[in-house]
Amino acid sequence: MSGGEACDGKKLVRSSSGLRMVPKHHAARSPFGLDEPPWVPDKDCPRCMQCETKFDFITRKHHCRRCGKCFCDKCCSKKVPLPRMCFVDPVRQCAECALISQKETEFYDKQLKVLMNGATFSVARGTSEKSELMVCRLSNNQRYLFLDGDSHYEIEIAQISTVQILTEGFTPGGGNTRATGMLLQCKVPESEELTQMKFTASEDFNSNKKLSAAWLAAMHKAAKLLYESRDQ
Repeated sequence: MSGGEACDGKKLVRSSSGLRMVPKHHAARSPFGLDEPPWVPDKDCPRCMQCETKFDFITRKHHCRRCGKCFCDKCCSKKVPLPRMCFVDPVRQCAECALISQKETEFYDKQLKVLMNGATFSVARGTSEKSELMVCRLSNNQRYLFLDGDSHYEIEIAQISTVQILTEGFTPGGGNTRATGMLLQCKVPESEELTQMKFTASEDFNSNKKLSAAWLAAMHKAAKLLYESRDQ
């Protein structure tokens, strides 16, 4: 088992927002995760922060578990899964946050599995024109990108600086494009400098093209979530 595949223990914790299954060590958390937001204090929100209904004994306050803002029941009634914060059960969220969380569900239900299953690419490192055929996949703990061929690389997801998806077949209307590869900039253990790696989808089999395109689409979504986690 490689260092990136080492098992990370988890623990069940209870917060004011609900039960969460989190890594025992903060360093082992998923790079796509979000921290729980601080709740807006009750004394600072006499009215719903969406519809401005005044709170009283009948109209109760509810906090959105994703943004921490204070709402009435009507504006914060949905309970939606929030895997980015490791909640065990669906949690109460405002309409805006619930929509975002629902869109992220596809990534956690489908695209993470695509990334973990992997795809084959020709990989060139730095300015070298020499490429190597490698199977690229996300580690089970979501913290590393494994590249396996004649060589083996482990890229820490947190050390990825930029991801640019390469496409071809552009038309004025923006249709009929397909992902053919990506440019990835990251820091590697042996250097503090950014290293660029170019991934090109293999042209060997049509089935592999579809798999590579699905993997690249999932990686594009993963990069967006990674940037959001850093900006939190």
